[in-house]
Amino acid sequence: MLKFLAAVTQQDVVAQFLDNPKVTSDKKSEGFLKLCADRLSPAGKNFVSLLAQNKRLPVLPEIAVLFEALKSEKERSVDAVITSAFALTAEQTNKLADSLKKKLGREINVTTAVDSSILGGVVIKAGDLVIDGSVRGKLAKLAETLNS
Repeated sequence: MLKFLAAVTQQDVVAQFLDNPKVTSDKKSEGFLKLCADRLSPAGKNFVSLLAQNKRLPVLPEIAVLFEALKSEKERSVDAVITSAFALTAEQTNKLADSLKKKLGREINVTTAVDSSILGGVVIKAGDLVIDGSVRGKLAKLAETLNS
């Protein structure tokens, strides 16, 4: 529900409405609830009303990000994105996920992506951790070393 609310607040029309100082908090809450009512539970509606009263509706995207981080910490899991120059096989993905699990001591939720601009190798992003094992990254480090 938080992801949905965050996505709605990032729409241009909604963001302009929420940032308008001429619109009262009650009107913002009422308009936002009309827009999202079919996707919200009673607790969600109450949450939106509370945020509107405290003039915090525009920060819903940040609240959603922080909530996901706290949820992952509590569940001892982390979302990892593995980017490679070519599509990885299931076996390669599983090996990388197992290595990350050992390194981080958490469950790993893996998403893969393909980016041919990295030339070869992989770039792994898991929370705050970034492991750049790409050819492009190694070339950049080499160029930096030569320029020093």
